[in-house]
Amino acid sequence: MKQLFSLTALAAVVLMVAGFAAQPAQDPPASPAPAATVSADVSPYALDKLHSQVMFKVRHLGISNVTGEFDDFDATMSLDPDDLSTFQASATVNVASIDTGNDRRDGHLRSDDFFNAEGFPQMTFASTGVTDVDGNMFKVNGDLTIRETTQPVTFDVELLGTATGPDGTQRAAFTAETTINRLDYGLQWNELTEAGGVIVSPEVTIILEIQGIQQ
Repeated sequence: MKQLFSLTALAAVVLMVAGFAAQPAQDPPASPAPAATVSADVSPYALDKLHSQVMFKVRHLGISNVTGEFDDFDATMSLDPDDLSTFQASATVNVASIDTGNDRRDGHLRSDDFFNAEGFPQMTFASTGVTDVDGNMFKVNGDLTIRETTQPVTFDVELLGTATGPDGTQRAAFTAETTINRLDYGLQWNELTEAGGVIVSPEVTIILEIQGIQQ
């Protein structure tokens, strides 16, 4: 009887092993994807309006540049100065604050021939990414909106440096430049000169001098 029990138990073990061997091999559980690394030193920066400017220049009669600026604007930024790929920014400009040093010209620029400051009081910018970081130089891609028309633009940016201000706050300063075609944004006015050229060039260069205060 004992021998019969032993043979039965042995047969059960053999069947169990055979059944296990017949099971299809299962792939090991996939390792979780590594989390994206984010610099721990990214900080928000508020605009220091006393040490910042939003300027532009445009060719007049094809022979000279007329310059101007906007006096009312704001921006926020975030970055790690040691990793410029972390840079992000958004900005708002009140177009009625345009100043070219000539009241008549400024009034024309505020009219529907150009900005239509009454109907579209603000132009905005929001960054979408950073490319081509090379030392303190980098490119900031983003969306520029004027007269409710949004177009992609790329600013060539230089981090001029960081410093501690007299009040003990940390500062970062940048200069940035891009060129846009104003016709793409509905700033359509122009007239021809006697020689057949245009009075105001379609191309406008935007120049930014920005200082931010670490928050």
